[in-house]
Amino acid sequence: MCSLLPCWSCCCLLLFFSLGVQGSPKAPSAALSYPGEPGCMTVTWTTWVPTPSEVQSGLQLWGPLPLRAQGTFSPFVDGGILRRKLYIHRVTLQGLLPGVQYVYRCGSTQGRSHRFLFRALKNGPHWSPCLAVFGDTGADNPRALPRLCRDTQQGRYDVVLHVGDFACNMDQDNARVRDKFMNLIEPVATSLPYVTCPGNNEERSNFSNYKARFSMPGNSEGLWYSWDLGPAHIISFSTEVYFFLHYHHLVERQFHWLESDLQKANKNRTAPPWIITMGHRPMYCFSADLDDCAWHESKVRKGLLGKFYGLEDPFYKYGVDLQLWAHERSYERLWPIYNYHVFNGSREMPYTHPRGPIHIITGSAGCEEWLTPLTLFPRPWSAVRIKEYGYTWLHNLNGTHVHIQQVSGDQDGKIVDNVWVVRPLLGRMMYLW
Repeated sequence: MCSLLPCWSCCCLLLFFSLGVQGSPKAPSAALSYPGEPGCMTVTWTTWVPTPSEVQSGLQLWGPLPLRAQGTFSPFVDGGILRRKLYIHRVTLQGLLPGVQYVYRCGSTQGRSHRFLFRALKNGPHWSPCLAVFGDTGADNPRALPRLCRDTQQGRYDVVLHVGDFACNMDQDNARVRDKFMNLIEPVATSLPYVTCPGNNEERSNFSNYKARFSMPGNSEGLWYSWDLGPAHIISFSTEVYFFLHYHHLVERQFHWLESDLQKANKNRTAPPWIITMGHRPMYCFSADLDDCAWHESKVRKGLLGKFYGLEDPFYKYGVDLQLWAHERSYERLWPIYNYHVFNGSREMPYTHPRGPIHIITGSAGCEEWLTPLTLFPRPWSAVRIKEYGYTWLHNLNGTHVHIQQVSGDQDGKIVDNVWVVRPLLGRMMYLW
């Protein structure tokens, strides 16, 4: 089990709370994410009126908060018919010590949030982060969320990876659904870095609610970026650029960025040795629907027109170890696969030194769209299929071992899938499969 509320050298806290019309603060909701600079944390929150941006922090839960940091705010107008206007505040804390627990609150004299706790993540590749991974979580029917909240408060995780589709949809009811969702995830997101990638449900108004509400590393407004966590290099990208083609210019930009990032990550497989990707729509799936992943030449896998900017080839070429997906409202684990061919390590131990990437689809945390039906006859590359609400635990133990478990929300937290992935460090310096 991981230590309680573990952390980063540098993370970015997205804190969302809104001041009422008369100035009285409502309850805050928050998410931690990584801005890319060691020893810093960016706090982001919203108000209905322009107010000073300040974060108070310290080491004592009930004592004084002697540290002060100021920042800036900017207006945000929702794309709904009411054109609701918010003010997005961002404050960067600097000089944070890895592994130290901090207490913080934000706001101004016109209203402040409650106090919350976070602990900075450890530095370097030589520690064992635990991650909760899921996608497609709604403001309605978030079935896995109560257990996820309990697990978080018990210190099971260091980071959350939310693999697209928030609130389902963030823009509904003039973005009031977005506000409801941010309040629902507060017990998790105030305690852990909440790391995201965009899904199809965020597309409205050029992903504006997603971009405004989550501050990820890099300069793409959270559409694609990468960061290191312990022994893993994690790459987040947008599958949606392949489907909403009025953003067609983003396909080429993202693809070239991905290739460059993968090349750099693959040149040094010792620190960190694992390469993990997260994107919303899968390349493969076993679902009984008409989603892109159910077709043989899926857009994410093969690219536009089946030949431009496909991702399977570069992911295979540069040795991506683990690919995390959502979109399908079920759980599925694939055998190591490339171009529909299974590349198990051996018959007895398929996930020990596998010769292809491993795909995990984890989109069953719960939303108003019910679980996705599965086809009757499994395909030879599909190892495990589970039609239950739940989410995934990923324990990146060290440079050679990753432990993956699926937690069932329907069976009171029962572990319904359990697998170890083992990749010896030998031969990974120039990792070309």
